[in-house]
Amino acid sequence: MPATKPETKAARAAGAEGRPQHHQALTPEALAMVDTIARTGSFAAAARELGKVPSALTYSVRQLEESLDALLFDRSSRQAQLTDAGRELLNEGRRLLHEMQAVASRVRRVASGWETELAISVEDILSPTTVFELVEAFCQDHGDAGTRLRIRHDVLAGTWEALTSGQVELAIGVSGEHRNPGGIELRELGEMPFIYCVAPHHALAGARAPLDDAELVHHRAVAVADTAQRLAPLTVNLLPGQDVLTVPTMRAKLEALVRGLGCGFLPEPMARPLVEAGRLVQKATVRANPVARMHYAWRTERSALGLGRALQWWLKQLESPATRRSLIERHVWRL
Repeated sequence: MPATKPETKAARAAGAEGRPQHHQALTPEALAMVDTIARTGSFAAAARELGKVPSALTYSVRQLEESLDALLFDRSSRQAQLTDAGRELLNEGRRLLHEMQAVASRVRRVASGWETELAISVEDILSPTTVFELVEAFCQDHGDAGTRLRIRHDVLAGTWEALTSGQVELAIGVSGEHRNPGGIELRELGEMPFIYCVAPHHALAGARAPLDDAELVHHRAVAVADTAQRLAPLTVNLLPGQDVLTVPTMRAKLEALVRGLGCGFLPEPMARPLVEAGRLVQKATVRANPVARMHYAWRTERSALGLGRALQWWLKQLESPATRRSLIERHVWRL
């Protein structure tokens, strides 16, 4: 039996040339060519737009059809009519071209220092009006940079957890009492004072002040749930054995107190308008009113090139004492 000659490199290349090369034929240029033909309605018009002679364009289409083993255009029509397979290629091709352009744009932005996305966690007790004014200013200043902002609200330890777990790059309103695992920078935001409030029709509204814990424990407290999932959730200003109504946000707590569903401490800037309007009653307590020292913090190891330009913009705004004060004090409530 004669020995089989080993296949030469030239023979392998010749065989490869005779087989359709899908990955080589289906290029961005080929997709753009099909799109142009479909849009202009004829091979001749497409050739003029693409700067090619019609015969060269026809040859390129035939190569593409052979590589895909599918007819893309109906030759029986005087105009360039797509077949079902051609329409499918065009629809998917346009989507792919758009995605490729978007990827290229994001790569250029990242190379220039702009993040693709900047995620920010904001503590629930801070002013949403001020936060959205900052978002508006960022969009006006750098809307064409292409950085997508993702704003989320967290409560208590949840804000710190969002930062340390890598879910966000900037956290506004964190406590300074958490253990820093490294790679995180903190700056002081300011102090948030709290006052004890009840509704005018609540049983404690007419009680003699100051109220002590022995009296408070017999009345339902309203508390905002900590959004932390892995860190130990914080419990603030609750008494052992006290009935508790847990709500998801500080605004929900405020409304629960106005309805007389319970009592509790509220951020003073947030409660002040409702106290002045007679919707809530401030009560003195034996225990001192708490004051929360708040900070903003950011991840410092985001990139080997340093902090992204979007994060730098936000940090620059937070350096302003007026901005920090507004985040703490500026609250407008309409219940």
